[in-house]
Amino acid sequence: MSQNQTADAAANTATLESVSWDDPRAVELRRQMDAEMTVRYSNPGAPPEPAELTARRNASLAVDPADVRATVLVLDADGTPIGHAVLRELRGEWEVKRVIVAEGTRGRGIGRTLMARLEEIAREAGVPRLILQTGNRQPDAVALYEKIGYTPIPIYEPYIETIPFSLCYEKIVAA
Repeated sequence: MSQNQTADAAANTATLESVSWDDPRAVELRRQMDAEMTVRYSNPGAPPEPAELTARRNASLAVDPADVRATVLVLDADGTPIGHAVLRELRGEWEVKRVIVAEGTRGRGIGRTLMARLEEIAREAGVPRLILQTGNRQPDAVALYEKIGYTPIPIYEPYIETIPFSLCYEKIVAA
């Protein structure tokens, strides 16, 4: 599928669009993801963690725009952004980051469509494999990744010490 090519996401037609990291639609979807992950990973009643650990974890999750190799949006038929994903370079590897499908649009094949586009971008760039990190409170993401052929790998930096509950995966994408 090429940039802006129409893709069939279940019964709905969606359009893939490559955008810049700072595209306002991409920024808004990442904000929504941050809000959802804050709720998923909160521990009400637990003692607060040390501020230094919080800062290190936030730093390990941050994406430097200079490392971004691709930002992809999925737009619904009316142009509403409903999906987002990024490829960034991390220590010579390409890592899938910030995959989100907007609430209310999940279960329509949007995540699968996004991941297929990222894999195509990586192949076109000659990247042999993609890696990704997700968390233990994201069973929907884990199910998607495993269904489309990602296999578990050991936790890699920068997540080893800051996010010990990480689940990491790889997929060979070289043709």
